[in-house]
Amino acid sequence: MSKNTQNTQTLTKKENFLKALESKHGHISEACIAANIHRRTYYSWIDKDEEFKIRCKEIEESLLDLAESKLLDNIKKGDNTCIIFYLKTRGKKRGYVEKQEFEVVKPISEINFDEI
Repeated sequence: MSKNTQNTQTLTKKENFLKALESKHGHISEACIAANIHRRTYYSWIDKDEEFKIRCKEIEESLLDLAESKLLDNIKKGDNTCIIFYLKTRGKKRGYVEKQEFEVVKPISEINFDEI
């Protein structure tokens, strides 16, 4: 098999994998199975092919955008769990953080850390 034929087949396999990755919502193992490649092949492509790596990241980002849009839809519907989640993750600058405060009432040398 010529080098050009091998390159063409590899490009086709990469394209098939990228389509599978998108249809499998970024799930690498499922995309590998659908594209009939080994997971090691995927990681080899990621390491050696910057364009392939970028396209995989773009798929990942588009799925993250989708998830964020669904979260925002639920916030608009008044879903308290989604509102709290959003505030805890994106509203930290405004004080929406959970903190644990500890008050030390005896010298550090007397504290048994195994009891904590």
